[in-house]
Amino acid sequence: MNIVDSSGWLAYFADEPNAKHFLTPLNDQASLVVPTVSIYEVFKVVLRESGENDALQAVAAMQKGTVVDLTASLAIAASKLSIEHALPMADSLILATAQEFNTILWTQDSDLKNIKNVKYFPKK
Repeated sequence: MNIVDSSGWLAYFADEPNAKHFLTPLNDQASLVVPTVSIYEVFKVVLRESGENDALQAVAAMQKGTVVDLTASLAIAASKLSIEHALPMADSLILATAQEFNTILWTQDSDLKNIKNVKYFPKK
């Protein structure tokens, strides 16, 4: 099981140099878990930069994975992770989802780079 965080999805949709690092998990839709906070973040950025049609297409692609809604238990776990690792809210929610579903978290976010089961690729 895999989670690609928002930075990975955005790199993929923008065909950035690091997009290649995210192809393996993104092409394995049966093993892809997508936190709803990632949908929020990606939709917002694509909407701002490219318009609503592109943002809706991005979200449609994301929804080919298993979408995981935010629950009270995930919110509590994320709060603890946020304090433990000094993470912003979205990063802690994505990490909590990864831990709940025992997935690998693929990211370009340096806040997550030294955490177990995280595959980190520095932005180029």
